[in-house]
Amino acid sequence: MTVSRERGNDIIENIGNNEIAVIGDLMLDEYMWGEVDRISPEAPVPVVNLTGQSSTPGGAANVAGNILGLGDKPLLIGVVGNDNGAAILDWLLREKGIGAEGLLYDNQRPTTMKTRIIAHNQQVVRADREVKDDIPDELQDKTMSLLEDRKKQLRGLIISDYGKGVITKSLLQRLIDFCLAEDIFIAVDPKDTNFPRYKKVSLITPNHHEAGFAYGLRIINEDTLKKVGYGLLEKLEARSILITRGEKGMALFQAGQEVKLTPTVAKEVYDVTGAGDTVIASFVSAVAAGATLEEATAISNQAAGVVVGEVGTAIITKEALKESFA
Repeated sequence: MTVSRERGNDIIENIGNNEIAVIGDLMLDEYMWGEVDRISPEAPVPVVNLTGQSSTPGGAANVAGNILGLGDKPLLIGVVGNDNGAAILDWLLREKGIGAEGLLYDNQRPTTMKTRIIAHNQQVVRADREVKDDIPDELQDKTMSLLEDRKKQLRGLIISDYGKGVITKSLLQRLIDFCLAEDIFIAVDPKDTNFPRYKKVSLITPNHHEAGFAYGLRIINEDTLKKVGYGLLEKLEARSILITRGEKGMALFQAGQEVKLTPTVAKEVYDVTGAGDTVIASFVSAVAAGATLEEATAISNQAAGVVVGEVGTAIITKEALKESFA
């Protein structure tokens, strides 16, 4: 499934200035760059001589970065600790132009951090600092209050669920009920443990491993792909399911319609970090700009093809998306 260059450009031109909420697990992605020229005498592991360090917003914050890169206005809501990681994340978000009013502080947990050591454009190891306990009721109430205050402006809501405790069972149901009542397009980047609870959403974007695990059937060919896709669609009563398939592209399922298969457009794949964030952000931005679900799939597939060609957590921009269509 493709869209014409002319129609694709029209959709991209229309993207911009729509407010889209992003709710979920905030992270700080830390990168330590270096070179390897020997193996440690202490253990069979490479010794990385560090040459640089950088940090970037990750998780739900990366989704918001993609929304902003496309020209829309993200309302980012998530939970951080009262620590240095939160201060860095706050500064990075403000520097990018993303409002930090949705940062909710919890003194009982650290800010989720993922530290990646990269040598010669290859990830050597990753170290995580996190707490996965459910956030308290007070912060769930604050999340809903922020949404209620902006409901008239919202053109979409993205749930970025990494299983770190922000998307609790009760908050998820409140978010879905809110969007159904306000007729707001709601999309979910899922975590497998919460899969049965994503009912009646507008869109859910699992990769083929997550989809197969959630349905209980491994996807090995197009027949099993269809069984899983239509089975999840019926089980969740969802409007649509977009299964991302890596080098095989994407598959869009809608009730009562034939599956729409879209081949990948990626020429080279250096790093898939954050690719799922780009997919869901560009899809919802395209829908907010007037695209059909089929057209939004083509747009998000194009966007994913751009970011996987870069090393590290990357975001799509409107200019890069235009160039890829050209």
